[in-house]
Amino acid sequence: MRLSLLLFLVIFLFSSGTPIQDDDRFISYSVDTKKQALELYWKDDKNEPFRSIENLKSWLGQNKRKLVFAMNGGMYKTDNSPLGLYIEKQKVLSRLNKSSGNGNFYLKPNGVFYITTDNTPVICTTTAFINSGKIKYATQSGPMLVTNGEIHSAFKKGSANLNIRNGVGILPGNKVIFVMSKKEISFYDFAEYFKKMGCKNALYLDGFVSRTYLPEKNWMQTDGNFGVLIAVTENGN
Repeated sequence: MRLSLLLFLVIFLFSSGTPIQDDDRFISYSVDTKKQALELYWKDDKNEPFRSIENLKSWLGQNKRKLVFAMNGGMYKTDNSPLGLYIEKQKVLSRLNKSSGNGNFYLKPNGVFYITTDNTPVICTTTAFINSGKIKYATQSGPMLVTNGEIHSAFKKGSANLNIRNGVGILPGNKVIFVMSKKEISFYDFAEYFKKMGCKNALYLDGFVSRTYLPEKNWMQTDGNFGVLIAVTENGN
């Protein structure tokens, strides 16, 4: 009986589209890319960046799509263009960035989150990324939070470098988990959460500017001025 109950709880926790509630420091949402419409967005049909979640939500509504979940999806330049790789519907709209520099994006290893044409989600380091031609969506950011099950070596437990943070990881069962901290948190504690959730690989997306839209959890941040946005949609009424 106890074993059956435990199995039920595990299945419930990792079910598709489920807000995960095991740690109230975070707003978390898991996605089954085989069953749900997870896509990346940058510009509308007038070639203008969406910038905010509200603009994306409105545009989707005009196209008879309902926004279920959204989060900013990677670092960007002052003109809202992606700082690194961006692939949308198999088209490379911004090239892979292997250069060095200052800031979180360049804290190596950085990495890429992508979805293949058969809807398989993957996170890998920038150096390991290969465009097979079968990548439907991709966004590059950095640093990697967890690589092959190990927290980034530059992160220190007890660090005073605190900030709002959002990121993405791959759960056991090949589901995707998106996470944003509700309050300022260190890189180490943020990465540790992904590791505790069973993510072998997880990627940092951005910091204090981060926003998440998840009405299921009564969390509806729709402002912002972003580059890439990540969203889950369903057919509207």
